[in-house]
Amino acid sequence: MNTANLQLEGLLIAMASMTNLLVAKGLVSTEEIAGSLDRSEQTVLGDYRVEEMDPAQRDVIAFPIRLLKLANNGGSPGEVQTFSELAKLVGQTKDSYNDQA
Repeated sequence: MNTANLQLEGLLIAMASMTNLLVAKGLVSTEEIAGSLDRSEQTVLGDYRVEEMDPAQRDVIAFPIRLLKLANNGGSPGEVQTFSELAKLVGQTKDSYNDQA
């Protein structure tokens, strides 16, 4: 396995844990985090380059954001699901794009 992928897995779980901590401390709400992540996903999928990409490449760009959105919505307060659990959920919950049959 590519070590960069493993580093990204660790980084995403760390970010999920930090957002969970911010919510637990009352600094932000899960709704505010969800809104921020929604805007991030819209930004990356609205980039001009996305038109040149196939659906699998678009999913790759959106994957980290979608994973963090699921981490924000699930699990017990103070607890973050594992990367593999969240990655599986991303695949199960993603929608098709307009150009997909």
